[in-house]
Amino acid sequence: MGPRQGRKLRRRQRRQRRRPGQARWQEGLQHDAAEPGSPVGKFHQQARQGQRQEVTTSQKSLRQAGTTGLLQAVSRQLGHDVAPEWRKAAEATPRHRFLPDHIWLGPDGGSLTPCDRGREPDRWLAAAYADEPVVTQINDGQEVKDLSDALPSSSASAPSIVFRMLELLDVEPGMRILEIGTGTGFNAALLSHRLGDANVTTIEIDPVLAELARSNLKATGYAPTVVRGDGGLGWGVQAPYDRVVATCSVRRVPYAWIRQSRPGGVILTPWCDDWSHGGLLRLTVGDDGTASGRYTPDSAFMLMRTQRLDLRLFRDVALDEHVPTESTTALDPWAVADSAFETQFALGHRLGDLWYAWHHGPEVEGVVTRLWVATTDGGSWAAVDWDGRENTERYTVWQHGRRRLWEEVEAAHRWWLDNDRPGPDRFGLTVTPEGHSAWLDDPANGWPLR
Repeated sequence: MGPRQGRKLRRRQRRQRRRPGQARWQEGLQHDAAEPGSPVGKFHQQARQGQRQEVTTSQKSLRQAGTTGLLQAVSRQLGHDVAPEWRKAAEATPRHRFLPDHIWLGPDGGSLTPCDRGREPDRWLAAAYADEPVVTQINDGQEVKDLSDALPSSSASAPSIVFRMLELLDVEPGMRILEIGTGTGFNAALLSHRLGDANVTTIEIDPVLAELARSNLKATGYAPTVVRGDGGLGWGVQAPYDRVVATCSVRRVPYAWIRQSRPGGVILTPWCDDWSHGGLLRLTVGDDGTASGRYTPDSAFMLMRTQRLDLRLFRDVALDEHVPTESTTALDPWAVADSAFETQFALGHRLGDLWYAWHHGPEVEGVVTRLWVATTDGGSWAAVDWDGRENTERYTVWQHGRRRLWEEVEAAHRWWLDNDRPGPDRFGLTVTPEGHSAWLDDPANGWPLR
């Protein structure tokens, strides 16, 4: 294959990330709570008249109406009532007090629409008291002229996810906790209500968000320690901690979190890898400086900023000078990419440092769709072509680099089938000072993550 043909393989579009299991956005918004004459309806009327929108003693009915409906929605999603201690925390912590006046709503974060409190008070308040995530910052706070270029960079998580994580933390009075990713401050407020301000430390990398969260917390009567810094480094000043909880996903668990935890402490963090998103990882810290635990499925969060990948890796992977080898495969590319969440999750743990992206309609004769697979350092890549015919039995494969990536994908998929198609609940992770090991069913059945 000559340079001219190699040029045809060159990828020219940005990687399209998938978010398996990510929460729905605007279903079931509680617009009925805003009927005229209702407590929430009175809130809207005050907003239109330009009155102050803080919750005062005379506006307790507003807070109760929104929070009661929200807790009912959360209980339905969880499949059981919110625990009394967390219900009390929620009733004392109105969610709308932690949202900025300007927010963004949209399905899967892929098509965001702005919502301004002053212009659309009904819609804004409905979003505040719906069991849905709300985007509170885009593009790290930078100005965006075209919303098609907007990427969510901070959000208020869906309350059902918030309370599910609080349950998994299994906190007791007197425990000391470190939160990674303050965001709006809502989660830190709930923790402060339960454990006391002195036992809660929360760290936020974005200086603007950190200051807004500190202001939100103060306005609602909470005063945990709010630190502006890199959550990946933890906060050793108030260590050791009984619990560490992250509100952002990680590709690797920072060892600082383990080092700053007590033996027997718990680390709860959303997990993602370069192949898939989703899964809550609950680790227990051992006496030997390691941490090990299992996953609960179906949870997607924004990636920790210091663990983001360089987006240049997802463009122009195939260079003009590359001369890939050609072969064929019987493995349907859709069976491994954009497939069921369980498949994606398993392959992500077997493939480690591989990512994929689809290229629909490449300017290549006879190719309708191309699947790209590459290492995160861009040193090796593979491309699998579909020619548009139904019932295709063989697909053309191009590969370049030291590693034969499609063979790695085939082996990972075969392993998944041979082990009875395991889901996330059968997987676990062990973290040591030397690195990470994934395992199936038991830590003895482990392998190192690249």
